[in-house]
Amino acid sequence: MNFSAKASPWWTPSVHADRRPFLIGRNAIQAALRGFFAREDFIEVDTAVLQVSPGNEAHLHAFATQAITTDGQAAPFYLHTSPEFACKKLLAAGEQRISCFAHVYRNRERGPLHHPEFTMLEWYRAGESYESLMMDSVRILALAAETVKTDKLSYRGSESDPFAGPERISVAEAFERHAGIDLLASVAADGSTDREHLAAELRRVGMRVADDDGWADLFSRVLVEKIEPHLGFGRITILDEYPVSEAALARPSARDPRVAERFELYACGVELANGFGELTNAGEQRRRFEIEMAEKARIYGETYPIDEDFLAALSLMPKASGIALGFDRLVMLATGASRIDQVLWAPVAEYGR
Repeated sequence: MNFSAKASPWWTPSVHADRRPFLIGRNAIQAALRGFFAREDFIEVDTAVLQVSPGNEAHLHAFATQAITTDGQAAPFYLHTSPEFACKKLLAAGEQRISCFAHVYRNRERGPLHHPEFTMLEWYRAGESYESLMMDSVRILALAAETVKTDKLSYRGSESDPFAGPERISVAEAFERHAGIDLLASVAADGSTDREHLAAELRRVGMRVADDDGWADLFSRVLVEKIEPHLGFGRITILDEYPVSEAALARPSARDPRVAERFELYACGVELANGFGELTNAGEQRRRFEIEMAEKARIYGETYPIDEDFLAALSLMPKASGIALGFDRLVMLATGASRIDQVLWAPVAEYGR
């Protein structure tokens, strides 16, 4: 990237004047969504940013810090990448329907759709299916569009009708339709994966395979290169039933143990939300976290601690469904913004120059 011509700061009056309509739209959408959740009998909660674990997904990168005790001792902490662990502890405590607008922090992320600090909207329904979250999501996208008086979601020339019925397609169906690959032939009944089988499928359809690619790397390559470019154009797409190995926090499907109750929501090719039928088996959750951290150590040479309180809380947590939605991205698509920093009141300072 060429930084020789430095752009004017976001606080320059002329730049702010250009951004202000997007920001006013942001406030209106947030107010409308708060009203939506209030009408649905949700309690809005506020969770701590500092956590003993930022999350245990292999490819998420956290900001690390430390707390200093009154006697001068240091204790490691992280800025959370999601309020998920805290929200699930609140479900264990007895809350039934909760929503949370949380500032979250992810390192190694900056671009038109990514920012190191952004707003995650999460909500959870105890005792309800993850299909209920799909219905919530569709209603929320329509409400966002109505609020800013538009009949479409748009991003860089692409459009999606939030009032049309969504397309719902499984990951396996999407792999077959858009890549010509039988994905589940490489997944065993116990959820284990066959890297060589999937690699052979990629080679067959002319896709690149590196010697050090794992099954998850190959899965992600197909998803990014062949699947996502077809999702959410014209109408919203719900991409459902991820392989269990790609859904560390979701429970297996009762229909097929090879897949999990996980879906992602797309509009205009942009991923907006990630929903789950939540896993509540602490032993299985620990096993999955350990697999994720082993993969993180292999690729990045680091790991994050496991939140033991979170695992303990799972024994009290009721059956529930939960979802995380990128609020800033939703505002972008509803207002027609092309970059995430256009919808952030005060973006993080540029770094790395």
